[in-house]
Order: sequence, then C-alpha cells, then structure tokens
Amino acid sequence: QVQLVESGGGLVQPGGSLRLFCAASGSTLDYYVIGWFRQALGKEREVVSSISTRDGSTYYADAVKGRFTISRDNAKNTVYLQMNILKTVNTAVYYCAADPSDISMSTMFEWGPPHYGMDYWGPGSLVTVSS
Repeated sequence: QVQLVESGGGLVQPGGSLRLFCAASGSTLDYYVIGWFRQALGKEREVVSSISTRDGSTYYADAVKGRFTISRDNAKNTVYLQMNILKTVNTAVYYCAADPSDISMSTMFEWGPPHYGMDYWGPGSLVTVSS
C-alpha cells in the first residue's frame, strides 16, 4: 500500500512559481499512474496533470498547459509539479494520487470527482495565490 504526502504549497504572488512535491512510501511508484488534482473552495476536485511511471507519458488540463510541468524521480520515489505564472484562480488545495493500474485519462474522467478512480491519495497541500 502506498502512502503519499504532498509538500511545497504556500502563499505566492500572482505571476510567481511554486514546486509541489509528492513523496511516496510503502511501495515504489514503478508502474503507477500519478496524478495531481486540485480543489478550490466550493468547487469540485479537478484533474490538473498526470504522469505514467511506466512510460513517462503526461497529461495536462488546458488551463495549465504551458505553465505547469509534471515530472518524476523514481530513485527518490517522488513526483513533482512545477507551477509557473500562477494566477489567483489557481488557489486551491492540491492533492497527489496514485493508481497501480494503467488507468487512462478517459477512465479517470469516467470515474469523475472526487476520486477519479485513483486508489491512493495524499492529504493535500494548500496553494494560495494572492497579492
């Protein structure tokens, strides 16, 4: 069983950057799909990005393409989300989640919020974008 812990959140000004970390323990992330999700106050949880640790394939929501980058370090059992040019609307709790199956994006969206078919979730990290 995988335990996930997010870190790296905090307060940042609009236009700034943050790097989120998703550290895994209990199992290696080999062959997992890892996703970053976010939930703003009063809104449904949404998919931000995902990466397959099998082949490194990635997905980005349209709203973050070109500004966010997901990456992984298998040796450190960690997945990252580099967030640049942050906007006030990006304020949310950011969660990482893992699934040991080769879950596709279409399957994730079929499942939908809040869990998108992902088996393991971290407690979340708050990102506040404000001047």
